[in-house]
Formats: sequence, C-alpha cells, structure tokens
Amino acid sequence: MSRPSPASSQTAHPGAAPVRPLGESFTHRLHTLQKLTDRVSQATYEAEIGLPLGEARCLSAVGAFAPLSVKDLAHLANVDKGQASRAAQSLVDRGLVLKKPDPLDARGVVLSFTPEGEALWHRLMAAVERRNQQIVACLSAAEQAQFDRLLTRLVAHARVVSEAPPDEV
Repeated sequence: MSRPSPASSQTAHPGAAPVRPLGESFTHRLHTLQKLTDRVSQATYEAEIGLPLGEARCLSAVGAFAPLSVKDLAHLANVDKGQASRAAQSLVDRGLVLKKPDPLDARGVVLSFTPEGEALWHRLMAAVERRNQQIVACLSAAEQAQFDRLLTRLVAHARVVSEAPPDEV
C-alpha cells in the first residue's frame, strides 16, 4: 500500500476545506524554532556556563524567583517536576543552590542560591541576553518590539486556553 503524497493529504476529507501544510502551520514552525534555539542555547550554556540546558533553565528560575519550592521551580522553569527535582539536586551537588526544609511545609524544601550560584547566575543571564539578541537579530528594532508584544499576548492566551475545560476551547 502506498503512502499519500504530501499534496494529496492537504484535505482532511473529500469536500472539506484545504488544510494548511504541516510545515506552514503555526505550531509546527513554533516547535521548530524552539528546537533550533534550544540546540544552540544548549551548546552556548555548556561552553560558557558549564551547565546543560535544563540545569541552566532551573538556575535562571532560582535566580529570578528564589526562594522557591521544587514544584514552583518546575512551573517557572517550564520543565516537569522530575526534571526540576533532578536539576535542583545537581545544582545542590555542584554547590550552586541550597536546599533547606520549607518552614511552611515540613515535607517540602526551599531552594536558594549559594554565593557561587549567584555569581554563575549573573554570567548565565548575560549569556541568555546574548542568545535572545541572536535569535531576533533578523528583525528590525520595530519588528522586535512588535514580536515581543505579540509573543506576550500569545503566551497569556495559551495560558488561559490551557486552563479552560476542553468543552470551552
């Protein structure tokens, strides 16, 4: 049995309106951009900071939001709780983050910086800013400002939609 050609699969059902090719869909291109930027960010953070991408994301979240729990770290670093827990423990093992009992929840912990972690966080944030500038370098200053506004709106909208019951979407 042969596979349908990409051109023939552009219509979901006979008589239905044509569907945009996958490569032109917003979600596919957004995912492609994310994967490409993550690949370069990973190499940059490992070379300049000595941390893999997941740990660098967690370190940046600790710097921006400390003190915080592992659950909060997962949410704010956009990783799952298992990844946040492993990254937090690695950062503790490296002497960059302190893990103390949560005074409000005996079962929980609170994460904060060591002096070494804070120093590395400053270097990381400089690298993040350079990466951000590289990513949008193909846009004019006006386009960058417009993209920033649009991205803020899209993220806010996606948060609302992701929290809505499926029958309301």
